[in-house]
Amino acid sequence: MKRRLNLSAAVIGLLMFMFCWQVLTWLIRQPIMPSPLLVLPLFFKSIFGELGLHFLASTGRVLAAIAVSVITAVPVGLGLGQSPRLDRIFAPLIAIVYPIPKIVFLPVIYILMGITDVSKVFLIALIIFFQILVVVRDEAANLQAELILSVRSLGAGRRALFRYVYFPASLPAVLTALRVSVGTAIAVLFIAEQSLTTYGLGYYIVVETYQVLRYPEMYTGIMAMSVLGLVLYFVIYSLEHRFCRYQDQNGA
Repeated sequence: MKRRLNLSAAVIGLLMFMFCWQVLTWLIRQPIMPSPLLVLPLFFKSIFGELGLHFLASTGRVLAAIAVSVITAVPVGLGLGQSPRLDRIFAPLIAIVYPIPKIVFLPVIYILMGITDVSKVFLIALIIFFQILVVVRDEAANLQAELILSVRSLGAGRRALFRYVYFPASLPAVLTALRVSVGTAIAVLFIAEQSLTTYGLGYYIVVETYQVLRYPEMYTGIMAMSVLGLVLYFVIYSLEHRFCRYQDQNGA
């Protein structure tokens, strides 16, 4: 049965994390490990200033990548799931490309598309695209034939099947794939934002703080990137819980 997240567990987890951080500060006693009692006030102060601009830039790139990947991967996955012939043609290619870590294509993407926001969004979208494509294809292919036949018997065409059968059945898989891939997307964003850009949390953490030994500010950037990942995760989880309640009721 799917375990539900609750606020109290999140607060307890946050307090445990802060306690472990403070213990490390006492043990290491180096500038590289400032106390959370120093970093937290600095974070809340800077998030409404310079750090907030970097946070908004990173958020925009991730949201754009999620939108592009969903818009492209869902129709392709549903098409392959509905057409075994097409799936047999493209399955070998997907099987080869899917396990490859997409970050290795970063230099190629930069050469072909330039070092712009478009190339960064494209790289993140490429990662999420294959996550969604595979689960949607498999979900559409595994739908019960009796369900499809019963809807067709009511006069439904391919478009109606897509809208009322395939897409609702695949929605839980789409949201689960997004939730699972958020961490990877944020990690790739961190790497991509280190190259020839002026705004973004990756740039802030590495160029504006780490390289000039501003360690407390560096940790505020790390916290901001962590917050970004956590917020996206919980938002997607909330959507999954809201629109896929029947899975919880069925013990999925």
